[in-house]
Amino acid sequence: MARWWQPGAAEPTVTGSGPREERRWQRAQRETVGPGGISDAEFAAKIEQVRREMGPGFRAAIVKPFVVTSNQSAEDFEGICRHTIRWAVQMFNKDFFSKGPDKIITIYLFRDKESYQKYARSLFGQQPTTPYGYYSPQHEALVMNIGTGTGTLVHEIVHPLLAADFPAAPSWFDEGLASLYEQCRERDGRIAGMLNWRLPVLQKGLRAGHFVSLEKLLAGSREEFYEDPQGMHYAEARYLCYYLQEKHLLRKFYWEFKKNHLAAPTGIKTLLKVTGKDSLKELEREWLEFLAPLSYNR
Repeated sequence: MARWWQPGAAEPTVTGSGPREERRWQRAQRETVGPGGISDAEFAAKIEQVRREMGPGFRAAIVKPFVVTSNQSAEDFEGICRHTIRWAVQMFNKDFFSKGPDKIITIYLFRDKESYQKYARSLFGQQPTTPYGYYSPQHEALVMNIGTGTGTLVHEIVHPLLAADFPAAPSWFDEGLASLYEQCRERDGRIAGMLNWRLPVLQKGLRAGHFVSLEKLLAGSREEFYEDPQGMHYAEARYLCYYLQEKHLLRKFYWEFKKNHLAAPTGIKTLLKVTGKDSLKELEREWLEFLAPLSYNR
């Protein structure tokens, strides 16, 4: 079964698979997901719709706030629902999100490239532009080639959860937070992003002179972020979130940013406040010094 955490790292702690564990999870969801406003009847209707839509070769399950469907084996499907999706939602809500989505998001887990491309075209009329998977707000769907692993799945799960709780989050934080959890584990009872392949991208870009200043990263436009051919915006946003995490400031930053975003929409003022820095240049120097000794080996 595919995993997204680093080989040798401790797996997320998930207890047994019987009714007792189900009751524990349902109670945890009521306590942490927040007032999404979706009834059990709506979930029941949605899963029946998905079953009809996908046919007998697919399985389906409710993992609030999602309905999940897949053509994987029963063992793989159950494992990802429990140990990836449920675990991630629980961890994210514990640390960040107080309000859940007000619409049901469907997660389509396709077991291989062929079925991923086939169903992306037949269901949504789209040829995927990525081999891994994507979130489509328009279709209220996560469309995943789960055969490539679960890192992109956890990344994409962040997007609808963050959009529900903090819809004004700028691109740098939306993608930085999502990218942070492409490779993650449970640490001291909380979700923690780990070093991943974006670190060599960042280090190579720094050596090549492609560095994007924190001021440009945080205050830049959506187009500037997504049209960066070097991938530096993604890499820097991820490792800025990683820096905040390792300084035990990420949760504080999130709550402060969400609370004060009307007065400080880019996050710059909030970032300086929670880090105790007088300027972005001062923070930038410390952040680059923090990054310098890091190395990532597959």
